[in-house]
Amino acid sequence: MQLVIVESPSKAKTIEKYLKKEGNFIVRASVGHIRDLPKSSKNAVDIEGGYKPHYEISTGKTSVISELSKLTKDADMVYLATDNDREGEAISWHIQEVLKDKVKKLPNIKRITFNEVTEKAIIDSLKKPREIDMNLVEAQEARRVLDRLVGYDLSGLLWKKLRYGLSAGRVQSPALHILVEREEEIEKFESTTFFELAINTARPDLTFTATKDFEDREFSEDFTKFLNGHKEFSLSKITVTQVEKKPKVPFTTSSLQQAASNYLGFSPSKTMMVAQKLYEQGFITYMRTDSPALSKDALGIIKGVVTERYGAEMHEYRQFKAKSKNAQEAHEAIRPTNLSLYSRGSTEDEKRLYDLIWKRTIASQMIAAQVERTTATITVDYKKEDYNFSVTGSIILNAGYMQCDTYGEATDKPLPALKEGQQLTKESISCTEKHTEPPARYSEAGLVKELEKRGIGRPSTYASTISTLIERTYVEKIGRSLKPTDTGMIVSKFLREHFLEYTSDVFTAHMEDKLDDITDGKATYIETIDEMYKPLHKAVLSKESIERISNLGEADAQFKCPVCGAGMIIKIGKTGKFMSCSRYPDCTGALTMSGLPLGQGVLLGEDPKTKLPIYLHEGRYGTYVTIGDKDAEVKKASLGRTKPENVTLAKALAALVYPKVLGTDPKTGEEVFVNDGRYGPYVGMGKVFRPIKKPKTLETVTLEEAIKLLYTPKALPKGTELVRSFEHPKTGKEIRLLKGKQGVFYQKGLKRIYIPDSVDALNAPVEEILAYEKVK
Repeated sequence: MQLVIVESPSKAKTIEKYLKKEGNFIVRASVGHIRDLPKSSKNAVDIEGGYKPHYEISTGKTSVISELSKLTKDADMVYLATDNDREGEAISWHIQEVLKDKVKKLPNIKRITFNEVTEKAIIDSLKKPREIDMNLVEAQEARRVLDRLVGYDLSGLLWKKLRYGLSAGRVQSPALHILVEREEEIEKFESTTFFELAINTARPDLTFTATKDFEDREFSEDFTKFLNGHKEFSLSKITVTQVEKKPKVPFTTSSLQQAASNYLGFSPSKTMMVAQKLYEQGFITYMRTDSPALSKDALGIIKGVVTERYGAEMHEYRQFKAKSKNAQEAHEAIRPTNLSLYSRGSTEDEKRLYDLIWKRTIASQMIAAQVERTTATITVDYKKEDYNFSVTGSIILNAGYMQCDTYGEATDKPLPALKEGQQLTKESISCTEKHTEPPARYSEAGLVKELEKRGIGRPSTYASTISTLIERTYVEKIGRSLKPTDTGMIVSKFLREHFLEYTSDVFTAHMEDKLDDITDGKATYIETIDEMYKPLHKAVLSKESIERISNLGEADAQFKCPVCGAGMIIKIGKTGKFMSCSRYPDCTGALTMSGLPLGQGVLLGEDPKTKLPIYLHEGRYGTYVTIGDKDAEVKKASLGRTKPENVTLAKALAALVYPKVLGTDPKTGEEVFVNDGRYGPYVGMGKVFRPIKKPKTLETVTLEEAIKLLYTPKALPKGTELVRSFEHPKTGKEIRLLKGKQGVFYQKGLKRIYIPDSVDALNAPVEEILAYEKVK
């Protein structure tokens, strides 16, 4: 028997299907890493012993290791077939090391790699087995250890000097700096006013808009009156130019994340998750790559596809090379494995991403589009000076690659047939006051582009870097924009002031170069970590004596301490900035940044029925109101992002009606209630909840309708079946194990937690099932 070990259960299924006719093969998944550094950093790395990492078995991996060990004992050959990159090499090495400890008589163990999960690629890889590349393993280990050491030292100092629980990371810190620098630009930006004049012609298909801005209001108004005095204008000039638009290069990890964000609205983390599924099913090549190159075989197949679908004259051979000097893996670009199939995927998201990848790949080998751009100009003589009003339109002479890549850039609307000297009748003249806008905040796609441009980290880490910034509340998403929080701004300021050299673009990019040197055998593990870590550690020790940063400056003079009337200073707490009495600790008065008393709230009035006091509060998640005090049961109701100054007693009373008891269930005697929650209105009874769907509302749903909803089984997600349900031992909530195309899973919020195929999901202890929440 021959054992093949991969990371993913779905990948294992695909490969086992291909190897059925090749002999007695068994394919199993490690479900990612089976060992990792312990969560506690205290004993994770033996610094004095040459930065030796102390690994421990990852949570929930005992049963996986047990099965792999048992199969290894009976195997004649073991193939480690994890992903073809540093991370994959490290996973294979960890598996091999654990098997050495568990199995007395090891069979022959070899490493195989492939760039796509296709039958040909798998069979070919079995013909070229090799030993584990320890240079790759050490490069990955150096990254992991350096990240832990840098984060441990910097985070420890943040705890001492700013606030407990804060953290800093080698890649997340420069990423945070980028967002904070933009936010500071926005805060410093001073908007200016200008006036845009436009001549609108009587032809509905042609509008002229001023291309010159006027800063002076009086001049703009006078010029507008002058223009209104004309009925016709003469077309003074027509300029025609031909532009060639070349197709974009095939996708790398970074460019795929950017395009999926711009065109599909996917976050980088979602893009990588969906791409992983496509890869594991054998639909696309490996999705972690810095190279836009295409193999000779792929180029030949693409030529055939272009010729068949669009005509031989539409094909143009191109080969692409990575721009980055750090492009590490010898991978291809991200492309479909079967280029003749223009639609693949098990879900709608997978199909959409595949479509994006297929079109970009095919279009890259098509001729450029030919566009004719026409600019029509009206010259107006005013006060002995010429002013040009112009409009530009485009027509596509030859669509070229645009026939395939429908995600390309839009072109201007075409202009009607025009000629110089032509008279155009005026319909109206407009003068619009406008204001210069501050630079836009980065979107996730924009931040990914900037990180790659500056050489910070690796494209494969960008998704987790952004997720980390959001999870640690250093950054919040507002629409599609990333905005630093108060905490993020303060942490960035502290790191830039004291450790700019070690949290800068230059340091991070230099480290990537050194990791590449380890991969190439040009540097050793110990000397690389010494060079990167020792100066930082020395710098951290030198800052131990600086005073704790408790004050962030004086608050606006309009705010006074609600207890003693003294001035206020700004501090940082768990939920961000707040104002504290300048006499602290002698006085503990505090306000939110909006001026509300911190914690106790502002008295709005009292409930006419109960005579209990109603308070207005401001918290981490917005404004809320409470009724009652320390001598009575306190009830709370959220008002979301409503500004505190807009909350009236009437609004508070309306919100505090909920949760509202409709009656009792005749079967159980339990109270049935309605409430408004994070995801909308719902009915509840005990620990059972169901959403209220339109046209029904909180106000109109009846007791009978609520009970009917509560006894209606919760609908299963499309394409799934129920395996088992149980009660969470801590929360008491129902947990449902579901089976879909990708395997058995349960949901935690909006995230799916998958259970390895090696686990008997139907009978496994609840604790073992829940342990997979912590497995990354």
